[in-house]
Amino acid sequence: MENLCEICPRDCKVNRSKNLGYCRSSEKVKISMVMLHHFEEPIISGENETDNGSGTIFFSNCSLKCCYCQNSEISADGLGKEITIQKLAEIFKELEKKGAYNINLVTPTHFASQIIEALKIYKPNIPIVWNTSGYEKPETIKKLAGFVDVFLTDFKYFSPEIAEKYSRAKNYPEMCKASILEMRKIVPDDKIENGLMKSGLIVRHLVLPNQTNDSLNVIDWVNNNLGNKTYFSLMAQYVPMAKAKDYPEINRKIKPIEYKILIKKLNELNFTNAYLQDYDSANTAYTPNFANGKSIVEF
Repeated sequence: MENLCEICPRDCKVNRSKNLGYCRSSEKVKISMVMLHHFEEPIISGENETDNGSGTIFFSNCSLKCCYCQNSEISADGLGKEITIQKLAEIFKELEKKGAYNINLVTPTHFASQIIEALKIYKPNIPIVWNTSGYEKPETIKKLAGFVDVFLTDFKYFSPEIAEKYSRAKNYPEMCKASILEMRKIVPDDKIENGLMKSGLIVRHLVLPNQTNDSLNVIDWVNNNLGNKTYFSLMAQYVPMAKAKDYPEINRKIKPIEYKILIKKLNELNFTNAYLQDYDSANTAYTPNFANGKSIVEF
């Protein structure tokens, strides 16, 4: 029987050794950059640029492909290089040797099976971070138990209509919510040591222009289902990129009032572990240079 891909909610059911599905990935792992990253939440990458940083591996391609993606060079255009599972395991080891606080797997979903195999070869003695768009199947998340220590997940949309418009994924909200609950089961407690998360869950939400009500619904859901002690990152860094120009309502940065409304909501609900961003974070300077950037580990 053919091995047909059902790893993400797209359920393409293609044999990736012969054909490409929505994510445009073969069965071979493809990565674009390896770096010590300093611009994640402080409990992931440290407080300052002088800290060791998060050992970040950017995987090429994506199962979601948002129209405004800041990493569209790799997510949509597929910039990167194919490597073996053995090489991926070696990269884990190299990042650990360089003092990385964790292994940060960025947009890993479509390579979940290969990542698990690499972690069977070498599981570092530092946390494994699953840094995801949130477009996951709970069945896939279950397979990560025992391999992943920290889930760093987006919760992009509450509305199926908005999810369909900007990411062509009407089932995003239901799949994201179900997967986040599964993540919480795998890591029921948040463990912080010396200011760094060793295991746990962080929920991120990128604020989009003109979508304040949807953002409020996301915050309410997190509060009602996970509680106000949840590590919640409210991101103001949106910059219209990629195909955002085709959608006039999101072809701008967010306004201060849009962010202030959401901060007020978090305060009213007494969120005690919320991360907020300055408005100057809406800057392309924080986007990695995938075309000309240099990885700290050769591959």
